Amino acid sequence: MRLELVPLPVSDVDRAISFYRDVVGFVLDHDVSPGNGMRVVQLTPPGSACSISFGVGMGAGTPVSNLHLVVDDLDAVCADLAAKGLEVSPVQDMGGGVRYAFFADHDGNSWALQEIRAGARLPDPVS
Repeated sequence: MRLELVPLPVSDVDRAISFYRDVVGFVLDHDVSPGNGMRVVQLTPPGSACSISFGVGMGAGTPVSNLHLVVDDLDAVCADLAAKGLEVSPVQDMGGGVRYAFFADHDGNSWALQEIRAGARLPDPVS
């Protein structure tokens, strides 16, 4: 089994395309209108096998929470996104070489940027 597509609810398709393509840096794979007023958009993070999809006529839904984008250099990605006007949370160091930062789109779909350094290991849980 492979996870290849995550549908996201959005209120404005063109605004969402602009956000994910122009700000976050996803690649626009498809923007098609198969008929009956339907529009299907698919974008993929660079290097990912999993894409996101949204559009018109695909049904509404509750915002998706805490989708993870794994990055090699969290500081560089955060700086790049901030330079494009995106509000990114401060970096949180979880210890053991694992760090996170967070952002959300205009519709409340939230994302975690995760950096796991080579040899990283989360601390053992406390009983």
